[in-house]
Amino acid sequence: MTLRKTARTGAVGLAATAMVAAAFAVPAPASSDAAHTTVGHGATQRAMDAEVEGGIPGITAQVRDSGGVWTSTSGVGDLTTGAPRGKNDRFRIGSITKTFVATVLLQMEAEGRLGLDDTVECHLPGLVRGNGNDGRRITVRQLLHHTSGLYDYLADEDYLDTYMRGEGFLRHRYDTLPPWKQVKAALSHQPLFTPGAELSYSNTNYVLAALIIEKAGGRTYEAEVRDRIIEPLGLRNTSNPGNSVHLPRPSSRSYAKLFASDPERVDDVTAMNGSQGWADGDIISTTGDLNRFYSSLLRGELLPPEQLKAMKTTTPAPGRPNVSYGLGLTRFRTSCGPAVWGHGGGMVGSSSLAVTTEDGLHQLAYNRNGDWSAGPADRIMEAEYCPTPAPSG
Repeated sequence: MTLRKTARTGAVGLAATAMVAAAFAVPAPASSDAAHTTVGHGATQRAMDAEVEGGIPGITAQVRDSGGVWTSTSGVGDLTTGAPRGKNDRFRIGSITKTFVATVLLQMEAEGRLGLDDTVECHLPGLVRGNGNDGRRITVRQLLHHTSGLYDYLADEDYLDTYMRGEGFLRHRYDTLPPWKQVKAALSHQPLFTPGAELSYSNTNYVLAALIIEKAGGRTYEAEVRDRIIEPLGLRNTSNPGNSVHLPRPSSRSYAKLFASDPERVDDVTAMNGSQGWADGDIISTTGDLNRFYSSLLRGELLPPEQLKAMKTTTPAPGRPNVSYGLGLTRFRTSCGPAVWGHGGGMVGSSSLAVTTEDGLHQLAYNRNGDWSAGPADRIMEAEYCPTPAPSG
């Protein structure tokens, strides 16, 4: 298998789009649980503070390890009032949603409802056709693994200009977008490669994966996620938004740089229709719930051994030597050696990461309420798992 590195446009993917950071205001004082900040997570706090100093409005984070639970914030949750980020904020998790989708499909495979090597055509007859796209040649496994070759609808320029950028986003942020809209945008392009030949991250894959969940289960994708993951794990702050435009409280405001021609401009994008992410990025959650989810997943509480092994069978991600991708699950190799498992997620106004060690005993989840870059994308993760002493003096 060869690998393809494709351009990622917009504020969605494994990391937020890199843009020039702007200074917003003097950040609010950091809020943290002092016992662990001083002893075990000082480097993590400093990394969070550095991103706020670099222009991110605010960050909320939680760590669970042998020392207990550490929660912390830095910066503001509201640029207008100066209110600080909240430790229990709910936020749009973006592509972290993909791990939930993959988990449901793998549970269905374990139950015999479908097979990973079933074709897309088997479950969604006639849907994936045209411009060289052929659902008869693409498998469920290839959707989850991003090896289908299907074009990413979030790389379609017309879609981006209409729903993700500038005045287009501001005009259409409350529109309800059915999944076929996103699939249609993707299928207006030829496939990037023969299915199975390469790896290229495509949000289209997970829209189709959720449609297969609905066909195989006879219920909505949202109902399957709720009954199979959210309720059994007691994720009380996790939900699918459907067509709602609101973030449940407690939550902070979300901010985006929508105009490439005006990199200093920041827009409040908190309200937007949840259907615009759907199964490739719609779920709303908290750092605590995400830590519980990934710990349970990696400890084998959600999948039988065979399915968890399949999920953890990875291929290197193009252009990212320390990252490899499985079935809705990413393996990140840290600079000091240990690998962690999880997923990153970007949405307009939000950038998040949730990871855990393979034994499920050391988790980190955090969210930025700005969707641009303020330094290395993995700075906070590196600080938590490979901490360095505070500068002297």
